[in-house]
Amino acid sequence: SPQDTARWPSTTRWRTGSRQSTMATRFCCFRPSQVAELVTITSEPIDTAVLREGLFDPTAGGYSAFEGWVRNHNDGREVERLEYEAYEPLAVSEGKKIIAEANELYPFVRASFSHRVGLLEIGECAVWVGVVARHRDEAFRACRYIIDELKLRLPIWKKEHYVDGDSGWVNCERCSRSSGESMSKAAASQATD
Repeated sequence: SPQDTARWPSTTRWRTGSRQSTMATRFCCFRPSQVAELVTITSEPIDTAVLREGLFDPTAGGYSAFEGWVRNHNDGREVERLEYEAYEPLAVSEGKKIIAEANELYPFVRASFSHRVGLLEIGECAVWVGVVARHRDEAFRACRYIIDELKLRLPIWKKEHYVDGDSGWVNCERCSRSSGESMSKAAASQATD
């Protein structure tokens, strides 16, 4: 309906200045929506189109996004699926800090990210980062900064399930230590039985 669609005319620039003609006018249509939440941790599939739409701002000239997908291999092993766990309150608060840091370094208009938790199959989107900025350079740089810092700082852990039936946590010292401690305790209790 006309009420829920906004139209922004666009003008083609010619050497002699701006000129608008029937052929040169295009319309960018979008549905006004609430701004996407800054940071989301979700067990539901990530709808990148909705997240992208939530970032729309008529003052932004550049948009950059990163999508991380579940792939079928890692370190020479065939992967069947992934499992993510997160400590959500800390992931959200730290994620907001990362976005604020990125905005100080590469001023942008809006940014958002979403990360999955739970079991994910090959090809599913595990993480999405989107940034809109006045210019493309800020959008590219801020997007890269955000995804790199998320990978380093957020309390989100990944477990790979392999085709051969084995599984293991990836880059998770806490998970490996807990698993190792549990095995040591189990071995110790068996030795005393």
